[in-house]
Amino acid sequence: MSLEFLLTSLIVVVTPGAGVLYTMAAGLSRGGRASVVAAFGCTLGIVPHMVAAITGLAALLHASAVAFQVIKYLGVAYLLYMAWSTLREQGALRVERDTAPRPALRVIASGVLVNILNPKLTIFFLAFLPQFVTAGEPSALLRMVELSAVFMLMTFVVFIGYGLFAAAIRNHVISRPKVLSWMRRTFAAAFVALGARLALADR
Repeated sequence: MSLEFLLTSLIVVVTPGAGVLYTMAAGLSRGGRASVVAAFGCTLGIVPHMVAAITGLAALLHASAVAFQVIKYLGVAYLLYMAWSTLREQGALRVERDTAPRPALRVIASGVLVNILNPKLTIFFLAFLPQFVTAGEPSALLRMVELSAVFMLMTFVVFIGYGLFAAAIRNHVISRPKVLSWMRRTFAAAFVALGARLALADR
């Protein structure tokens, strides 16, 4: 495993995106356990992109403008839905003192959707992974699976860090309604901004 791969992956993972926002929102709204579950869901959402890149489906997505646009706008719609739900206090950032657990499958499903509806992630895997596989390597497929697994593990660990940080400041947020209101607006605006960026993305 090259240092270049690890550093590049770390930069990509640490850069805040929809998955980070969702995981932090889970930590703020329901605490540490929920943030870990959310991080798992977001990480699980990487699997389809990994499979697509390894099997060559990403190349088809890259070549087909229609397929790319359909997935892209589904992702945009979901991010806008997340923003709308957050503002209505019914979405990811619904913060209450009662930390009754939200169904884990629901949290995981939302996390999976956050990442799975992003065609840029598939294209990223298509362009990123092959750079670290030696041409003519007999076990190239196994090598790509190994690299993908490391990327997913790094994603899971980093997202948990973001989520637990959010959970740690949860009580401070709950005790300050104005702060909570501004954070809700900030998260909603961030989801809208990510949706806009995805809408403007080219293949």
